[in-house]
Amino acid sequence: MNHPNNRLHRVVITGLGAISSLGLDIPSMWSAMMAGESGVDYITSFDTSNFEVKIAAEVRNFDMTAFVTRKQAQRMDRFTRFAVAASLQAVEAARLTIDDSNSLETGVIIGNSVCGLVSVLEQMEVLANQGPDRISPILAPTMSGDAAGVQVSLQLGTRGINYSTSSACSSATDAIGQGFELIQRGFSKIVIAGGTEAPLLPIVVAAFNQIRALSKRNDNPKAACRPFDAGRDGLVLGEGAGILVLEDMESALERGAPILAEVVGYGCTSDAFHLTAPAPDGLSATRALNMALERAGIAAGEVGYINAHGTATLLNDRTETNVIKNVFGEGAYKIPVSASKSQLGHLIGAAGGIEAVVTVLALDRGMLPPTINLTDPDPECDLDYIPNQARKADINVAVSNSFGFGGHNSVLVFKKP
Repeated sequence: MNHPNNRLHRVVITGLGAISSLGLDIPSMWSAMMAGESGVDYITSFDTSNFEVKIAAEVRNFDMTAFVTRKQAQRMDRFTRFAVAASLQAVEAARLTIDDSNSLETGVIIGNSVCGLVSVLEQMEVLANQGPDRISPILAPTMSGDAAGVQVSLQLGTRGINYSTSSACSSATDAIGQGFELIQRGFSKIVIAGGTEAPLLPIVVAAFNQIRALSKRNDNPKAACRPFDAGRDGLVLGEGAGILVLEDMESALERGAPILAEVVGYGCTSDAFHLTAPAPDGLSATRALNMALERAGIAAGEVGYINAHGTATLLNDRTETNVIKNVFGEGAYKIPVSASKSQLGHLIGAAGGIEAVVTVLALDRGMLPPTINLTDPDPECDLDYIPNQARKADINVAVSNSFGFGGHNSVLVFKKP
């Protein structure tokens, strides 16, 4: 449904923020990505001696008191801290001040999947050892999926729409897509959108290992995540947040904001096939990608780069390769594709957020990030995956794919402003 003025507004990105295993801000993360570095290493947050998988893409040396007071930080789960830190970075980069003139038209939509398990597990120990009367009074508001968006709103004073999306690995992409549509239809002027996740806990690592989704390449963590490589043996869990400031173009121009890219398309579908595996025919994912391009008014030949979901699982990489071929035909072989998870790990609900940030940076800076660890390509994955080294390329249109557990398929299309 459109706003009563019935006019579709153009939506631009004016700020980016990131907390990742490769850096605690945009400059350090991007520099490490361009150098082909990996954020994967041995897990330090818990004892992995009896775990089959001992590696992940951890956020290290993160100090929340660089962003908020100690008391404020204590009221946040780790996934919320990441979101608040990345949001504050993004708003600062957008040179945005939220006050009485715009707070009612500024919203927050932050996706996640695992959400406040750090707090829950800590308090379960308290419950077991000390009883129900000793449970923290702030557990209820810190463990819920909306806690990240609530804290971002409290820190920044936003009074517009505020909710969380949860669609497994598509969560952040859906958050950005919905923020885009709200502004496009005139219901908001600014939306702080993206995703956050802190899943590096014993129960989560064990759960993903039980479905045989994780790489067991413990002897060489940096080389463990190998999207599209014949030797790939699973994904590597990661943590962090990726946040974008989406803004009505007129509003951005009026205040002289930096404009990094324009959001022009969003598509989402469901496979209705399996709890974890993608549908082998890739038809629903193909439809999501076609839908995003069609809504954007972008012809297949205009796409200059695809940031793939690229998990490094056997089924996902082959299915995604076929989806790209379904949409672009022979032209698929001319489009550079890369998988940021090879460097950042799989941030689950935050994956689409950090990857949207990477896609916008690629557009803005004319540099395409590599797919590292691609030394022996799978014959069934035969596209141009930008192996091992970043590539200079002046592109005008870029796509970011997110294909999640449960059959979620979500796609964003970005354009140079």
